[in-house]
Amino acid sequence: MKKFIAMVAVFATLAVSATAQKINVASYEAKLAKCNADIANPKKAGKAATWFNRGKVCSDAITAPTKSLFSGLDESMLQMTIGAPANESKDGVHKFDFITVYAKNGKVVAWTIDKEVLEGAYETAKESFAKAYELDPSMAPKIKSALEVLVNHYSELGSVSIDIAAYNVSIDVYLKSVELQKNPAIGKEDPRYYFFAGQFAAFLGANNVEYFALGEKLLTRALELGYKDEQGNLYYFLFHCLYGQRATDKQYLLKAKDALLEGIGLYPRNERIMEGLIQLYTSEEGVGDPADLVERIDKLLAEKPENADLWFARGQVFFKLKNFDECINSFLKINDLKPNDYDTNFYLGYFYMAKGDEVNRAFNARLDSINSQEEYQAGLKEVNAAYMKAMPWLERAMELKPESVDCAEYLKGLCFRLRNEEGVMDKYNKYNALYKKLKGIQ
Repeated sequence: MKKFIAMVAVFATLAVSATAQKINVASYEAKLAKCNADIANPKKAGKAATWFNRGKVCSDAITAPTKSLFSGLDESMLQMTIGAPANESKDGVHKFDFITVYAKNGKVVAWTIDKEVLEGAYETAKESFAKAYELDPSMAPKIKSALEVLVNHYSELGSVSIDIAAYNVSIDVYLKSVELQKNPAIGKEDPRYYFFAGQFAAFLGANNVEYFALGEKLLTRALELGYKDEQGNLYYFLFHCLYGQRATDKQYLLKAKDALLEGIGLYPRNERIMEGLIQLYTSEEGVGDPADLVERIDKLLAEKPENADLWFARGQVFFKLKNFDECINSFLKINDLKPNDYDTNFYLGYFYMAKGDEVNRAFNARLDSINSQEEYQAGLKEVNAAYMKAMPWLERAMELKPESVDCAEYLKGLCFRLRNEEGVMDKYNKYNALYKKLKGIQ
């Protein structure tokens, strides 16, 4: 019994100390003061270890408030992990002495740094580690390890800041990360951080054109470092940053066009880039005719006729121009090159439905001029025949990907529209049941 009581006392002590946890600012200040005193001492100032210790004190102070914090942490563990909030927590927002933590559905998703433990600690740490390397390059592994702790701290803060749309914070901390990586102990900037920061600058540029200029600089730097994101969206964001500055200099319009053309050449399947090109060619005078895009793609296809991605890009252009016949022809070519591909079959079904919509609109536009039941039925038959062409492609897509909710939904809607055609009502019942099953609808 005495042992049990003793254990309870220990746990009670741990609980009190955990909830009362605070950052010992005075301790960090004293350590930094000692380091500064050592640097002021000519005998110690020439030693790399003196500067390294100073950088380490600042690094520890920077990371201390979030040391035990991570995305996905149970909200219920915050008080045990960090300490008592500075004021009452509300709606998933927990404000502590140095940070504010945001939670959603019981899990930590983001946090902000509201107050520094040591003022100017980042600049001091960067300066100190640079000096330490200068004095003794053989300390590179130790300096690199310390720097990487800071880089990870800032890059994680940049990532979680996205969840609360604090894009300006993300930009700032990603740039701090690459500044630290310029230290010769690491000597290699991560181009992803320039891409991430440039992307967020593009978002913020809508309200402040200065961010477009910053985004241009950052994304260009990412390209200079050889960065290529998997989808090629860097070119799309670069386009926005350049296009957003067109009022300051008309040359930016042509630069924006060149960014998109370079991007579509490398990533012909990127729909965002293609949409940007269509927007540019159809809304800005002097940029060019949309037909120029087709000519450019056709020239590439003359060299690479079996490049399915180029045919995809060609189809995209014609779809945006509402030339459904050429759009469909492009995707039929993809089908020749890549038979039994789900996406190709699904898109062909989708485009044939779009063609059916066009035929239907034309039919509705001349309803007032139709004078007989025979003429009306003939027009309706033409509409249904156009829609019917979508059926085999969507059904084949459904066979290739039986779990596709989108395909089942399109088939259900198409069959309902054509339910009076022979045998189609049975198809409707089949795909309606499949759609409900895939959606979990009773």
